[in-house]
Amino acid sequence: MVDSTYLRFYSRKEVQEKILELAKDREIGVMFNQGFGKRPDILQFPGDIMELARKGATSFHVSEERWKEPLDLVPGMTKRSLDENRKGWDLILDIDTIYWDYAKWTAYYLIEALRFNDIHSISVKFSGSKGFHLGIPFEAFPDEVNGIETKNLFPDGLRVIALYLQEMIRDMLVAKILEKNNISGLISSTGKKRDELVKDGQLDPFVLIDIDTVLISNRHLFRCAYSLHEKTQLVSLPIDPDSVLKFEKSFADPEKIKAFRGFLERKNVNKNEARNLLIQAFDWHSRQNLKNKSIEIKIDREFKLPENAIDEEFFPACVTKILEGKMEDGKKRALFILCNFLRKMGWKWDDIEKRVKEWNDKNPDPLKEAYLRGQVSWHRKRKDGILPPNCSNSMYYKDLRICCNSKVCERYKNPVNFALKQSKRKKVRKKIKK
Repeated sequence: MVDSTYLRFYSRKEVQEKILELAKDREIGVMFNQGFGKRPDILQFPGDIMELARKGATSFHVSEERWKEPLDLVPGMTKRSLDENRKGWDLILDIDTIYWDYAKWTAYYLIEALRFNDIHSISVKFSGSKGFHLGIPFEAFPDEVNGIETKNLFPDGLRVIALYLQEMIRDMLVAKILEKNNISGLISSTGKKRDELVKDGQLDPFVLIDIDTVLISNRHLFRCAYSLHEKTQLVSLPIDPDSVLKFEKSFADPEKIKAFRGFLERKNVNKNEARNLLIQAFDWHSRQNLKNKSIEIKIDREFKLPENAIDEEFFPACVTKILEGKMEDGKKRALFILCNFLRKMGWKWDDIEKRVKEWNDKNPDPLKEAYLRGQVSWHRKRKDGILPPNCSNSMYYKDLRICCNSKVCERYKNPVNFALKQSKRKKVRKKIKK
């Protein structure tokens, strides 16, 4: 028997409009009490929602990713296939905790952290149960970063941003939690042990509050705005970011809410407003990785190009593996590495263009020649250019499966350092022989 609560709520035209608005270009998951219906699915018309409600649909869930053809999605797709279908993604921060006040303060501090990073297009909604969803629409992000299309940074790029923001608010959350509780009081009220709550001599707030980064994954769904929650019968309700501390769960009563505010609205978003957030997050992530290195080699920011071009025999294994060709995925990232690396090796641009063309021809499904020339031309305009990504940047070397021997990566911060060192050693050996 279909619950009249769901029929009555999903029959409202303004609710249908807001659900459809968020569902555009997304994979849809329809929940029937405690189980999902077929996947993938889409919503196209208001009548689709009502028809599903009549069949027993209790809630609607949407993908973080936006797709060209959501119905073409199948289990086990390769990264390449997913990247080709993906149009973009939205950043979703999922706050989940049984401590309601902590949920509100976590949302508040995350909003402040986003604003500190010049983000204005912030969406917030009550999850319908224990926490909040914060979102930034894809339109706020740049089209590409360091030669990589931003749409292809999913999911690792989003995890980095989430972890960066989590660390930004850590100390503020600790101070807020300890305002009314000391560690002994928290042990008593939460049932947690001291060694669970205290890490490195300080309270770890994320033992009590979960900002979900693990579930930022391909084809992951989150509860759609204006969808009901099966356990609480409350609405997943969009709210004003400035009113999060005043929000109470009772405000999400389906009989009382008005569906006027959207979630992740795409209009009037300032393009590139999230560029600084993306850059700061990856800089932070890079520094975190370096802290774990036993040896750190500093790279002079005022890098001087070698007087004579350095030969390929001195290149590290990661670059050599790229130059072998045969790359199924990651060719654009590989091209970015090659252009910057070869320039730092003192190669002339005509030689670089010739070499990357030779490399590209070896690959199955090569990059289009126009794209190749355009990228070389773009890098050429940057005078002496920039260094290739550091060895610790897993988005490039680890993901492309071209990492050098672990001992090499521990010793050299950047592939450029390795090549310069090897070339220098050969020069020293020649002098000794003389």
